[in-house]
Amino acid sequence: MIRSVRCTEPRSCELAWASDVSQPGVYFTYEAMPGRVVFGVGAARTRIAEELDRLGARRLLLLAGEREESRARDITREVADRVAGVFSGVRPHVPIEVADQACARAASAGADALLSVGGGSTTGTAKAVALTTGLPVVAVPTTYAGSEMTPVWGLTAGGRKTTGTDRAVLPRVVIYDPELTASLPPGLSAVSGLNAMAHCVEAFWAPGRNPISSLLGEAAIRALKTALPLVVADGADIGARSDALYGAYLAGSAFAVAGSGLHHKICHVLGGAFDLPHAETHAVVLPYVLAFNAAS
Repeated sequence: MIRSVRCTEPRSCELAWASDVSQPGVYFTYEAMPGRVVFGVGAARTRIAEELDRLGARRLLLLAGEREESRARDITREVADRVAGVFSGVRPHVPIEVADQACARAASAGADALLSVGGGSTTGTAKAVALTTGLPVVAVPTTYAGSEMTPVWGLTAGGRKTTGTDRAVLPRVVIYDPELTASLPPGLSAVSGLNAMAHCVEAFWAPGRNPISSLLGEAAIRALKTALPLVVADGADIGARSDALYGAYLAGSAFAVAGSGLHHKICHVLGGAFDLPHAETHAVVLPYVLAFNAAS
């Protein structure tokens, strides 16, 4: 049995169970997101050089928030000779002036690739640079944000956040290393995990939903439901950290193909207008949007 989408016409669909998508009334469009994913404990330290070689990257702009910069330098020690510049002025919701500063830093460094190490704000800053410059992004996530799997970009100016989609910002390579999430405190682990859950909710109700996004969302929910209580109870449980990060990867993949729905529209407006923390905003809004959608 698979989750399918029963439609009378494109974009006019409702979720339905179907054992055979060839039966009458089933209609969907699925467009896969390109990109390469490397997943494994220790992958950040052992695979970065190989993945950069695949891209032919020789001059990197390393993007990391101030708190992540030391760790970012540590895991890129093997490729330190390729780091032509560092940008640590990351801020939530990617203010346009921050994006401009990061672009200027990439230009002054003569960067031919962007390497982001951090959460959604860091990935978002790298995407903003890629949107303007076309430089390829290699993303190394340290939270469960999921932004690294999507072609969605966001910029904030004058208290208003604007978002869009462009495959130019989709990271060419994403390296998932559960060890990098082990230091997340319990509270941040929980809200970041609920941010991932929000991607699953969008996969079921967003206008572009389809059987593939639904399957990915279901698998993500199962992984996150099991793993999140464990990582909150014991952040050093690397098995649970792996499961949570895997769930976040699936959730981001589901969101990438289904697109943004009510939940993310609300959270982006609130976050940009009032400079609210991204993960916490998603965690607070999620049950209300879920209840609203479930009623329909």
